[in-house]
Amino acid sequence: MNRSKTPRFRFSLPLPWLRGFILLVGALLFVLLSAPMVAAATARPYNELEFPPLRAVEMPDYERYTLPNGIVVYLMENHELPLVSGQASFHTGSRLEPKEQVGLASLTGTVLRSGGTVDRTPDEINLFLEQRAASVETSIGDSVGSASFESLTADLPEVLNLFAEILQKPAFRADQIDLAKKQLAGGIARRNDNPDDIASREFSKRIYGPDHPYARTVEYTTLANIEQGDLIQFYQQSFRPEQMLLGIVGDFEPRQMKALLAQAFGDWQQAAAPALPPVPTVEPATLGGTFFIEQPQLTQSYIYLGHLGGQLNDPDYAALSLMNGVLNGFGGRFFNELRSRQGLAYSVYGFWSPRFDYPGLFIAGGQTRSEATVPFIESLRREIDRIRTTPVTAAELDYAKESILNSFVFNFQSPGQTLSRLMRYEYYGYPADFIFSYQREIQNTTAADILRAAEKYLKPEQLTTLVVGNSEAIEPPLARLGNEVADLDITIPPAQ
Repeated sequence: MNRSKTPRFRFSLPLPWLRGFILLVGALLFVLLSAPMVAAATARPYNELEFPPLRAVEMPDYERYTLPNGIVVYLMENHELPLVSGQASFHTGSRLEPKEQVGLASLTGTVLRSGGTVDRTPDEINLFLEQRAASVETSIGDSVGSASFESLTADLPEVLNLFAEILQKPAFRADQIDLAKKQLAGGIARRNDNPDDIASREFSKRIYGPDHPYARTVEYTTLANIEQGDLIQFYQQSFRPEQMLLGIVGDFEPRQMKALLAQAFGDWQQAAAPALPPVPTVEPATLGGTFFIEQPQLTQSYIYLGHLGGQLNDPDYAALSLMNGVLNGFGGRFFNELRSRQGLAYSVYGFWSPRFDYPGLFIAGGQTRSEATVPFIESLRREIDRIRTTPVTAAELDYAKESILNSFVFNFQSPGQTLSRLMRYEYYGYPADFIFSYQREIQNTTAADILRAAEKYLKPEQLTTLVVGNSEAIEPPLARLGNEVADLDITIPPAQ
């Protein structure tokens, strides 16, 4: 009988080839296994490593010019992506709205975009932008009105024309005004939900004054005082060509862009309107004192402590910035002393916070468990007094300087960011190279400069303290701080 057999295939390697292969694998293993030992033998300590100096930060090229109607234009090319964005600033702000109509500026900034134009409904505008993956936004903050657009390069002419149309021919439709009012009213109803928001808001009222433009809040009654005609007038006062700075950055050809801007904005002549009031002056409303807001549901206290601050153009701004670096953040005195050493808080901070054209605040504070409230405040005060009376160490000074100087490059992450800063400097009357002057001043500041600035600007006798918390759980009581404690009522006034 014949039996079928499965054929067997045999492979054989020539002996010299096999030997070569084994030798090659062995050599590779030897290199791989010995590489860490070689690296360890040749590695150098980090403090012996040498690096070339960092390349100096350079400003991107840009062009500035003025249209005949007064619009100041900045152009900055960037051809990395087929995108173009624009941003506009207008000399206005909620600080200029009438005190009996708080909320007028915010409503105007919102409905300028959401209310459509004379020629297009809000839905038509939204559909137009969605189809082109573009955007147009408007708003008004406390000291500036803003408008912006983003577009693909291919859609730029159409989107830019829409942007100009919204700024020049808004409709302020009544139904959109009513919707924006309801949204603001919802914010009023919820404003006491977050204890940190309460503390921040009421602390500003103690420093600037409850009715001051930098601290007042929108109420149901102030909303009820605002009509469609008020928005139109505030718009006419605010969004004017002679009060406008316009910046364009992205993938465009300058000559073509100038032609598009001349076509879109060149004929804009805003209607006559009463001039806006002057920028309000600032005087401290409170010099010292302790204030308390009862929130019995809390198991911790929210603490703000501070007084009126200064502006960015103060001659000692660099020294005060370095003082911030010594006091604040991980490795700062507040963190090391109150959190790490004493265990009084998870969150603690303190910083000099200036503004461009009005005094900001010096604020220290944080959150701590209720029974640690008074020790927390006392420790904050001691650290504030210490930086006024004792020079910072060389290590603290070096750390603060390195933190600022090493992060300087992040001020130039994109052309759009750089353009925004240039426009902001012009808006507030600062020199275009302000940020580079600040860098040089940081480099040249000494420990003696910080001590002198801290002694000059920090006023322990003027420190105002505000606590949001549960009075029954705060032990020892706030009265131990040495001031009479004033209770604050944050009840929301009802609509009339």
